[in-house]
Amino acid sequence: MTADPRIAEITARIVERSKPTREAYLDRVSQAISKGVHRSVLSCGNLAHGFAVCSPAEKEALSGDSVPNLGIITAYNDMLSAHQPFETFPQTIREAAREAGGVAQVAGGVPAMCDGVTQGQPGMELSLFSRDLIAMAAAVGLSHNMFDAAVYLGVCDKIVPGLAMAALTFGHLPTIFIPAGPMTTGQGNDEKSQIRQLYAEGKVGRKELLESESKSYHGPGTCTFYGTANSNQMLMEMMGLHMPGASFINPNTPLREALTKEAVKRAFAITVNGNEFTPVGQMVDERSIVNGVVGLHATGGSTNHTMHLIAMARAGGIQLTWQDISDLSDIVPLLARVYPNGLADVNHFHAAGGMGYLIRQLLNAGFLHDDVRTVFGEGMEAYAIDVKLGENGTVSREPIGNGPSADPKVLTTHDKPFQPNGGLKMLKGNIGKGVIKISAVKPERRVIEAPAIVFQDQQELQTAFKAGELNRDFIAVVRFQGPKSNGMPELHRLTPPLGVLQDRGYKVALVTDGRMSGASGKVPAAIHVTPEAKDGGPIAKIRDGDMLRLDAENGTLEALVPADEFDAREVATADLSGNEFGMGRELFAPFRHHVGTADEGASVVFG
Repeated sequence: MTADPRIAEITARIVERSKPTREAYLDRVSQAISKGVHRSVLSCGNLAHGFAVCSPAEKEALSGDSVPNLGIITAYNDMLSAHQPFETFPQTIREAAREAGGVAQVAGGVPAMCDGVTQGQPGMELSLFSRDLIAMAAAVGLSHNMFDAAVYLGVCDKIVPGLAMAALTFGHLPTIFIPAGPMTTGQGNDEKSQIRQLYAEGKVGRKELLESESKSYHGPGTCTFYGTANSNQMLMEMMGLHMPGASFINPNTPLREALTKEAVKRAFAITVNGNEFTPVGQMVDERSIVNGVVGLHATGGSTNHTMHLIAMARAGGIQLTWQDISDLSDIVPLLARVYPNGLADVNHFHAAGGMGYLIRQLLNAGFLHDDVRTVFGEGMEAYAIDVKLGENGTVSREPIGNGPSADPKVLTTHDKPFQPNGGLKMLKGNIGKGVIKISAVKPERRVIEAPAIVFQDQQELQTAFKAGELNRDFIAVVRFQGPKSNGMPELHRLTPPLGVLQDRGYKVALVTDGRMSGASGKVPAAIHVTPEAKDGGPIAKIRDGDMLRLDAENGTLEALVPADEFDAREVATADLSGNEFGMGRELFAPFRHHVGTADEGASVVFG
């Protein structure tokens, strides 16, 4: 099945742009493969250290090259609900490895912070940087060169992108990502949002707010709204790095365990010892990256991936740009309504047909490259399935047909989309470049022209809101929130007050060099604006009262100020010393100093 010519054209230009870096990357992967990924390259002393705690049988197996060894990189901790289920995975993986005639070892752990815990707190300023740190930590684990393949246990925001960057850096190793799944459905996301707004207005207290939040986040698994964490799971399946149907099976269920065991056996099958050697650096190519972007648009996924996908692609020598992402958004329709783009959560999405149904529709319309390699074999057709628990606890898959989904209000067909585009657009103008997600923004609110009110951080806006100073039309400019300023924290505390003001009938919008992620919703928000204020970007020239125009329909972001006056203005500065210490922030000073721009992935390693 061939891809739509428009999709093919964008893919072709990515291929052409990427030739120098991609060819150099593939050459490095080939050299690593030719040098051997086996333990024969280790000295006897090296090897003795590497299997010192193994059983006698495992030592015997690992003494040669015929028995494959699987490296486990885990993001387990028992504070983070999405990663707590991974506690038992290494034992399951080791048992499955023995059954398959191999060995598995935990190669290393990586940090896994929870953005939900750190929202609005100093620790959030480490969040984006944790992605590159995770890539580095995973590299340390794999650098022992004991492994023939790797499996990655990770789910949430920066964790999966960081693990993907590591996987592509070790592109000579076959790789499978093993998810843990979403928590079961609790309180509805819409009700949760309403309680947050009532709290922002002072109509309910902290007790009621905590009770509401606890009903929403109530057990093991990923948060059920469609933010970055669940966008990650979609992405891994769209890029062929999951076993088909693995993304949204709840934790601690027989099917989840069966999928984990199946992934281990498949990992051995795609090693050089197996019959289908599939090094991940050769497997993931420009078509795989485009498939991931298509999935992002079709589901209304997280804006964080306008940075993460670029960094991930660069780890594999592929040069993806915001323009590519925006152009693909103009082509790919929105086929899923999952909160904040609808009332359903990811469990409802899965019950409606989930990833298998989505992939079937995208393939039917020609929006996906079917001719890609995946960890499961050749082609995305194998992912257009319904996954169930089969006989004897094994995984069973059945092809999904072309009829309507189980819930057309949640998951629709490609010829009857919820909207004709993916809702992620690039904005350009004299303020700089940025991105906006409009899949949850009503059409009448996608063009906002109003005077600016400038804030240096989100707390300033909160204070002004509580003082009753924002009951008017305005565009909030929240600056000095970029990666060089303070690590680019998510600004979710802005969502409730701006949502309240919008509900009161005011025309409001946000312009910021910070982030809002996949949980941004009904308020139009131009985010990731670059160059950032700390770099002297034009956003630092905006003054209170300047008329601004955010036009998400035409993709423009303008200060309606005479050009000669705007250009001549001095850029504002800010005292950022309060961001430099506490909660470990002093350790990340080199990251703030060396980080690249948002449109280049906001990375310290792939700038």
